[in-house]
Amino acid sequence: MKREASVNLFQYWNRLRDGRAAPRRTEIEPADIKALLGDTFILESDARGEAVFRLAGTRLCAIYGRELKGFAFSSLWREKDSRMVMRLVRGVFQDKAVLVMTYDGISRTQRTVPMELLLLPLDGGEQNRRALGIVSSETKPYWLGADPVSDAAVETVRIVDPDREPIFLKNRPPVRMPALDRGMSDDPLRLGARRIRHLLVLPGGRTE
Repeated sequence: MKREASVNLFQYWNRLRDGRAAPRRTEIEPADIKALLGDTFILESDARGEAVFRLAGTRLCAIYGRELKGFAFSSLWREKDSRMVMRLVRGVFQDKAVLVMTYDGISRTQRTVPMELLLLPLDGGEQNRRALGIVSSETKPYWLGADPVSDAAVETVRIVDPDREPIFLKNRPPVRMPALDRGMSDDPLRLGARRIRHLLVLPGGRTE
């Protein structure tokens, strides 16, 4: 977590859960996080098991240029990232995982802004799966809110241990998501890699 808003919401959620896997939805008091409300949202799992927006803050809706309530969470992501994102969200719902993700928000006119998303599980039982989230931008470009973000490209993903303080998590390396059109389908042995027992050794930059 690098954004102050993410850290503040995590700390609030962490205090509420008090050692449990997640706090209950009814324990969230909007007045306690009023400075963050414009950027926060709540997801719920619908009858098909798809994550949809139950609530979304005004600033977040302004960034995307539409009211997000009732829309599928997958509608925020480009097709190549959508399935992966939805698997991660199911992990938040089912396993009470904490998800931190960075991505590039891409506007209708192809401007980009770095964003951070934090998703925190809420305890609503098997029939009422929900999660609390927040989205914050690394910068505040002049066009944000006027030129709606209509696409998103995932940069990094972290699954966070909620029992560790966020100050330590800042130094934890994220997993950078590789582009689907490079590297993933190449045969490593064709790229000069060598097999040593169960290991695959890739060529480095040292010549000696």
